[in-house]
Amino acid sequence: MIALIQRVSEARVEVDGEVVGRIGPGMLAFVAVERGDGEAQARRMLERILGYRVFADDQGRMNRCLRDVGGGLLLVSQFTLAADTTSGMRAGFTGAASPEDGEREFSRLIEMARAAYSPVETGRFRTHMQVHLVNDGPVTFHLRVAPA
Repeated sequence: MIALIQRVSEARVEVDGEVVGRIGPGMLAFVAVERGDGEAQARRMLERILGYRVFADDQGRMNRCLRDVGGGLLLVSQFTLAADTTSGMRAGFTGAASPEDGEREFSRLIEMARAAYSPVETGRFRTHMQVHLVNDGPVTFHLRVAPA
């Protein structure tokens, strides 16, 4: 499972002009499910997303995590993060989970996140989304939990 996390001042997702998810200060996580991902990968990725230290402490160092600051979490599926871009001029997606597996595991991640933390907002799986964000910093990190 792969996540691209960004510290944001605000973020929202629109589908067909309708806002389907919105947060204020917090974290936006674009998530890709890879072949072989399951509950263990979702659980570990959630630990990393909620615990990764991207927020400033009193000395201005990134020593606080999302749980520490109580910010919003916006989870957005993005299978293109699982692309193989090592050669050629077009990405390959053999490493990405099938749409059915991807939706199942992304939904599992959402359920786990909502059980462990609040507030959690989401995009909409398998739709064309418009993601609007203000990256705070900018601060962006690439996280990966290896598939089984």
